[in-house]
Amino acid sequence: MGIVSPGFFGRRGSGDTKLPPGQYLTHDFPVLSAGPTPRIDLDRWQFDVTTETGQRKQWSWQEFTSLPAEDITKDIHCVTKWSKLGTRWKGVPVETMLADVETASDYVMAHSYGGYTTNVPLEDLLNGQAWIAYQYDGEPIAPEHGGPARLLVPHLYFWKSAKWVRGLELMLADEQGFWETAGYHDYGDPWREQRYQGD
Repeated sequence: MGIVSPGFFGRRGSGDTKLPPGQYLTHDFPVLSAGPTPRIDLDRWQFDVTTETGQRKQWSWQEFTSLPAEDITKDIHCVTKWSKLGTRWKGVPVETMLADVETASDYVMAHSYGGYTTNVPLEDLLNGQAWIAYQYDGEPIAPEHGGPARLLVPHLYFWKSAKWVRGLELMLADEQGFWETAGYHDYGDPWREQRYQGD
């Protein structure tokens, strides 16, 4: 005679175990943006890292794409509840961009062409957790998906992976970015459903 505790429904199917709560699986790649898609000429593109003291490092597109890059395969999760599994990217680890940068900062504001911003704790951009990506699925990232380069922070909701990224500003104190000032969660962990302030 089998005994099953009330409320026990067994193990979820393997297809569900990779999805954070409240998410559904998609096989396409939805396009969601807060404004018009900027078109950035690669001859004018540059990326900056600015410290809390105002010191700045800059890269041109050619300098940036000459840095050691990694192939990345990660699941991504949008706050609008879609998840896409096994996405393939190529990009430069954020810690490579921060090499030789002296900072006492604990926070970062990502800045994008077009004016978009989002805040991320610095520790969430290090140790193989985040990249400045410039290829998706073996091709240059399309402008509607954030090309020529976007921040990729796959362990957080995808609004933290700023499209059209142009720089990282290191900060001693946390500040809210675009969606955070509109009520989105300051951190955005999909496994804890941190969609909005107070979640």
